[in-house]
Amino acid sequence: MTREEYITALFSTYDLVSVLSDKNDCKVLRLRHKQLGRDLVLHSFPAPVAAYEQLTKIECENLPTIYDTALLDDGQVVLEEFIDGITVSQVMESGTYHYSGIRTVVRAVCNALYVLHSLGIVHRDVKPENIMIDKNARVVLIDFNVSRKVSDASRDTVIMGTVGYASPEQLGISQTDARTDIYAVGVLLNVMLTGKHPSEQMARGRAGRIVRKCTAVSPKDRYQTAKKLFAAL
Repeated sequence: MTREEYITALFSTYDLVSVLSDKNDCKVLRLRHKQLGRDLVLHSFPAPVAAYEQLTKIECENLPTIYDTALLDDGQVVLEEFIDGITVSQVMESGTYHYSGIRTVVRAVCNALYVLHSLGIVHRDVKPENIMIDKNARVVLIDFNVSRKVSDASRDTVIMGTVGYASPEQLGISQTDARTDIYAVGVLLNVMLTGKHPSEQMARGRAGRIVRKCTAVSPKDRYQTAKKLFAAL
């Protein structure tokens, strides 16, 4: 069965609410159950994303529930929880965060990363656009499209991530691991507090010290785990 055939079969049970994204042979659709009225998000990928298969087996308040994954003749389809809320990026359209708000959001992201890292998964794209806050103030880290499994390779074979949030090792210099996500969280913290990348304006005081440690060029000089960063906040 192809992805298109799988999606067409779903339309007997679900209505299409909207197309959230359609590019590079990847689709993201918002669907609504015809009888229950509940929404979910469908991802269609031309190649399997290992993280989604693993996340069907875990529950974490700060990660979306993955209902099902299907490996098909031409790729993978994932059915994911729909988060009814807005992104941190959208929140910041009206201004920067106070440290107390940052602490709440970043600790939730650390909790999500702790779970991912315990599964051997590196997210590789932590940024304001990939953090949702729902109507009940639940913070959820989304979008595992460029995530990868930690391996014994000496460096990543494909350069992935978002400019500004990507660590030096994501540029193909060395292998990415949990500390890659720690780097991105440091940039995130600084942007949420100052509105700028650390290279443009560094946060002051305790927050600035945390950002500097997170964004150290050498991974060995950063917080080594999401749990340690959580404690530092």
